[in-house]
Order: sequence, then C-alpha cells, then structure tokens
Amino acid sequence: MSVVTHRTAAFSRPWLGTAMLLGMLLGTALQLQQRSLWSGYTYLGLAALGLCGCLLCLHRIGPGRRQWRWPWTRACLMLVGVALVTFAQIGWRSVAFAQGALAGELEGRDLLIVGSISAMPQVRENGVRFRMEVESATLDGRAVRAPDLVDLSWYAHGLYADDGDASSDAPIPRLVAGQRWAMPVRLKAPHGAANPFGFDYELWMWEQGVQATGYVGMRVGPRWIEDGWSHPVERLRQRVRDAIVDRLVFNPAAQDASRARAAGVVAALVTGDQRAIDRKDWEVFRTTGVAHLVSISGLHITMFAWLAGAVIGAVWRRSSWLCQRVPAQLASMFGGVSLAAAYALFSGWGVPAQRTIFMLATVALLRLGGRRWPWPHVWLLACALVLSWDPWAMLQAGFWLSFVAVGILFASHSALPAQAPVDEVMGWRARLLLFGKRHLLALIKQQGVVTLAVAPLTLLLFGQMSVVGLLANLFAIPWVTLVVLPVAFLGIAWPALWTVALWTVQCIVAVLQWCAGLPLAQLTLPVAPLWAGAFAVGGGIWLALRLPWRVRVMALPCLLPALWWTPVRPSPGRFDLLTIDVGQGQSVLVRTARHSVLYDAGPMYSADSDAGERVVLPLLRAMGERLDMLVLSHRDADHTGGATAVLTEQAQTRLMASVEREHRLWLGRPFQPCIAGHAWQWDGVRFEVLHPSLDVATQLAHGNPAGLKSNAMSCVLEITDAHGVTAVLAGDIEQAQERELLARELARDALDPVDWLLVPHHGSRTSSSPAWLDALRPGVAVVQSGYRNRFGHPAEEVAERYRARKIPLVTTPECGAMVWHSERPADWVCERERTLQYWKHSNTKNEE
Repeated sequence: MSVVTHRTAAFSRPWLGTAMLLGMLLGTALQLQQRSLWSGYTYLGLAALGLCGCLLCLHRIGPGRRQWRWPWTRACLMLVGVALVTFAQIGWRSVAFAQGALAGELEGRDLLIVGSISAMPQVRENGVRFRMEVESATLDGRAVRAPDLVDLSWYAHGLYADDGDASSDAPIPRLVAGQRWAMPVRLKAPHGAANPFGFDYELWMWEQGVQATGYVGMRVGPRWIEDGWSHPVERLRQRVRDAIVDRLVFNPAAQDASRARAAGVVAALVTGDQRAIDRKDWEVFRTTGVAHLVSISGLHITMFAWLAGAVIGAVWRRSSWLCQRVPAQLASMFGGVSLAAAYALFSGWGVPAQRTIFMLATVALLRLGGRRWPWPHVWLLACALVLSWDPWAMLQAGFWLSFVAVGILFASHSALPAQAPVDEVMGWRARLLLFGKRHLLALIKQQGVVTLAVAPLTLLLFGQMSVVGLLANLFAIPWVTLVVLPVAFLGIAWPALWTVALWTVQCIVAVLQWCAGLPLAQLTLPVAPLWAGAFAVGGGIWLALRLPWRVRVMALPCLLPALWWTPVRPSPGRFDLLTIDVGQGQSVLVRTARHSVLYDAGPMYSADSDAGERVVLPLLRAMGERLDMLVLSHRDADHTGGATAVLTEQAQTRLMASVEREHRLWLGRPFQPCIAGHAWQWDGVRFEVLHPSLDVATQLAHGNPAGLKSNAMSCVLEITDAHGVTAVLAGDIEQAQERELLARELARDALDPVDWLLVPHHGSRTSSSPAWLDALRPGVAVVQSGYRNRFGHPAEEVAERYRARKIPLVTTPECGAMVWHSERPADWVCERERTLQYWKHSNTKNEE
C-alpha cells in the first residue's frame, strides 16, 4: 500500500505544477479580453477567492491527512484558483497604472516638466525623439500631476508639431540617456489609428508604460540641469550605438545609402535598437523570413550563453583553487546564463530574450538539483514567467512566433545532435567534415520544421508568408550567428572590427535582396478569421510533429480554410465604404461585388513614411484587395501622400486625379483628370464625378494657369447603388464650390438627399454651408481628421450645424475606421468600438 501511495503522490505532483502554469496562462488570457476595468476592490476580492482555492489544493484532507483521491479534481481546482489570482493581479496593476494617466484638462497646455531621459534618443530628419521619466510638472507655476513616463519630440529649428510656431533656430543639443532637463512641453494622451488588422499603438504604449506623448516647446527654452546616471544601461547602449554609427557613417550626406543602412543593422545587432534599421531593409528581411535574425533573438542569446560559458569554463579549469570550491561545469553553466542575462538586458529585454533567459535559467537550476523536467513544463514555465513580467505581451505577434517555434522544436525533437564518438584514427579534417555535415543536416531539419509549423501562424498574424524563407535562413542563420554577431561584438573592444562587420552585413543584405527579388518570394493572402487561422496553426503543428506520414497528412484539411479564405464582398448592385483612419488626412475604400476604388491615399507623415505604406497597403493586403482605380481628390499632401506607395505596389491600378498634368504622379501613366459628368458603372453601382467642371479640368491639363486653389479643384464623387442608396465623397471643396454645385441644374438633380457624406474639407469652417446641408440632408456624415489636430477640425460651428439638423456626425479620432454598407444605410460599425479594450484611449476631445 505504501508503494502505491508513493506512486500516486509522485503522479499527482506534476499535474499540480502543470495546473498552476496553465492557470497563469488562462488568467492572463481572460483578463486581456476585458473591455473596461473593474474597481480595485473587486480584483482584491477575486485574488482572495483564488488564494483560498490554491490553499485548499495544498491542504491534505482527512483525519490521517490523506492525499486527494482524484488528482484531476485537485488539478482543476488549482488551475481555477491560480487563474483567478492571475486575473486579479493583472487587473489591479492595470487599475493602478490607469490612475497615472494624463488628465484631460492638461492636454495641449504649456507645462514645465523636470525629469531625466530614460532611453536612447532617436535622431530623425526633423529632430529627436526621446523618452523622459518625469519628476515634477507645473502649469502656470502651479504643481500638477503628469504621467511618470512620456515620449517627447524635439523638432529641428524650434518647430512646434501642432501650431507651427518657430521661435528659435538654435540647434538641438546632444541628448544622452540619464541627463536631467527642465523642459516646456505640450502633452496629449497616446492616440493611435484604429483600423481593421492594424497595429495597436495604444497597447504598445501601455505595455511600454508611456501615458503621454508630446513635443518640446521653445517659447521658454529647455534647460539642462545635470548629467545623471539614473539609467546606466541605456546610457551604455547609446554610447555603443553612437560609436558604431560615428565610425561607420562619417558623413551621412556624402556616404551612399547602403552603407548608412548597413551601419544601422550593425548597431541593431549589437545594442538591440531595431529602430536603427531602415524601413526598406525591414521589408527585405520580412520578405525573406529572416527578421528574427536582425533583432535580438533567442538564437543570439543562446549562442552568447554558450560562448560565455565555454570561455568561463576554460578559464575556471586553469585554477585548481577555483575548481575545488565550485566545479567548473557549474561555473560555466551559471556564468554563461548570467552573462547572457546581462546581454539580454543590454539589448532591450525583448520577449525572445526573456523567453530564452528564463528557459536557460530553469534548465540550469534543474541540473543543479539533479532533476530533469519534461519539455512541456520548461516551455510552460518560460511562458508563465514572461507573462508575469509583461502580461500584455500575449497580444503581441512576437510572443506567439517565439514560443510556437521553440515549442515545435521541442515537440519534434529537432535539437542539434549530440557529439557522436568518432574514430580516433580519423584526421582532424575528416572530423571537421563529419561535424559540419551532421550539424548542417540538423540545421536544415530544424529550419524546415519551424518553417512548416510557423507558416500558418504568420499568415494568421500578417497575411503574408515567406516562400524563400527556408532558402534564405539556411544561409543567413550561420552567417549572422557565426560571422556577423561575433565580429560586431568584438568591435566593442576593437572598433576597427565594426568595419569588417559592416562588410559582412552588406554581403548578407545583397544575398537577401536577390532572394526577395525572386518570383513569388512572398505569399500574400487575405487574413482569415480566428477560427480558420486556429485550425491552420494546429494543422501546421501537426505536420511538424514526429508522426508517421499517413497520420501527418490528415492535418492538410485543417489548412484549407485559411489558404482559400475569401473575404465577404457586397452583393451585386450594392457597395460598402471603409473610411480608413489615417490621422489628419483622407482615404476611403469603396468596394462593389467585384471592383474596388480608393478615394485618396492619406497623408505624408515624414520624408520616409506615409499613410500608403504604413496604413493603406497593409489593410489592402489583409483584405485581399486589388484596386481597380485610385481617385485623388486634389494635390494636397494629406490626400496624395500615400499615392506613390499604393501605385507602386498595386501597379494595375488606374489613376484618376484632379492634379496638374506635370505632377510626378502622372509619370508613365495616361492623364485622366476628374471632369464633372464623367460616369461609369460597376456591378450595378453607378459612379459619377460631380466636380470639377470641364473648364477647371482644362486648366489642369495646361498646368493650372489661372492659379486656382487646390481645394477648389477637388474631385467630388457620387456613388449610387441599384436601389438608390447614395454616398458623396466631397474632398476639400469649400463653400464657393458648394454653391457652384447647387447652382448647376445637373448637380441639383444629382444632389438629392444622400445617405452617406464625407464631410468637405475635414469639417473646416470654410465648408459645410447651411444651404449645402439643407440640400443633401445626409443620413450620416463622416469627418476624417487627426486627434487634436492643429487645424481644429472639425470646427465647433460646423459640428453645431450638423447637430442642429440632427445629422449624426462621426469623426475618425472617436470612431477609428468606419464600415458602412449601402444595404444597411442606417447602421455602421466603428472599429474603435468593435475592438474596445481597457487600454484604448477614449478621450475624443479635439479642440485645443
């Protein structure tokens, strides 16, 4: 009986530990689904309830303190108890963090803050962006409470981001992490674009602990206080990064772009500063599936730990005094893990680095105790530790890619083979060849398994999968791991080696660019719904496991829903509109049963960033859209900024624009201006241009000799479905053009009451005249504008006109992207409401 009891206890213990780890994951996942936070007392009550359940599981029952009869019951109770505790502690942390948010009445006000720079500043063309840890803040000499951590921009030439005031032309001083400054600033709450399949900027800021963004004012100059050492790691990272850039890029204006971009990759590999990598290089790395190599990945951390452990072990064995006190094997193991943890901290402490350090530390502690856990326990423990540190990492793509890839390698036993014995008669060359052959085959097997298993996950997360990823990684993994990284790190001690590292990076980039240029290098599919993606991910994992092939092929049907997923389109005779959230700009996607039109392409954000590349194109890829036409209302940058990117990627797109003939957008394309009266029909839906008139279009063809304002040339597009439901996209026309449209008999007939209206000129006070609104009487009106934009769009007097006529006025800062169907004209969907979570910004105040 004692033997049976002993075996039962031994069997029940692993179940209990596994239940605890699974409970932590379950509690985290459930809490991240909350749309709004509860009170702190509610979370404390849940934590107390969960602790009671956990203590009950640990208590031995019965007069003889007998074990639980049913281990499954005990494990389930432990899982629920730990899940409640985890749910409660994340909720309580969130409540405490939310209390430090920027007060609404402080947004846009001139504050004076004192604090220290807490992260490496990022130098940009228009200035410097940096993160500051705030110590105190005052408003008009009165102390106020500001968030503890803010992201600031210091614009070149003293330019304000919002009001255009250029009060100082003094150069920006060199900012260093740890410095203390007193700065006049204007702050606002973090507010990102809310689009389907888009990046959740507000979640990222929440995860970073940043609760306000803003810019440095120049009316009262910033004042340096002292060079502090409050952030020594960031200061060291900046020193190394700047040393790399200063050595490799002597004169950015004179050097070729490829050298400067390669220097950014070297800096990113050494310091983990991924923002140093050029956007074009990121696109190449993603297309070839090697993006994990140019960030601080688990492979880099493991390699560093192995090398550090080997060096420590070799040095340790040379001292008998050291070996007598601590075995060389333990010193090598824990020394390697400790130095790898220091490297992970130096590189930014990302999710892959956290996962690797926790796994290495767990294995080291188990070996110290002479124990061996099954791989699922080690994997679950690493997941639980990462989420304990950063629960919101569970919503990041990197978390899933990292842990799924490692789990697959564990499950498929695709680790590097152990060193097999070799014949002592064999020469060193033969031994080296045998060693290389064995590890090359293992590398090919590993990469094949990971590619097969992770491909459905990348399709689910990004709608893209690298077809050449296996080929590119077979070359890139050993090159980056064994050549680029060691040389780049040795450059810290001998800076001349950074030049060698630059050459090695240029070599790998050249190979990857060739791979990215191959036909069908990347597969792009519409993003499937969660259920189809989950089936596909499960199928990919099933295919990668060590099972008979007859069992593996049974997983193929699981892949079909995601691979052949087709997004729902409007029925014939109907259309829908997607008002894209692009900030202070304009872009609307119009879809019929088989055709798509993009009306405007969003603004230009900076010299190397625009809405087309960052917002519109990712959305079109995720939706599987191939544009038939791009309509540009007029030449202003907030409407045409993303046009080049859209036309470059979707080369089949026809262009129709109210833009002068000599404009660069017409190069290589037939000139097709917007002309009132031009109409066409797709799938039973009629499209008609209402403005500009033929006279204005003729002037555009001759370079606009009359010098008309660009707003006056705006292309107004009317869309009518087979059932008479109408939408009008009015561009930036002003009241003069509104009167012109109303005065024309043809336009008066066309401008009967409409069901959907894109508000002219973003709601400026120069548009939306009373006569215009009385004639159209829209069922719903939409304003595309930026949060707290410097123009004050929509103007309060204009908004009042809509309210007085009981016309629903929807703004993109409040709604995010808006979806409207002509089949249900009285209903619409706001992306910000559809995806509401407690970290989402809900303050929609736009006025200064």
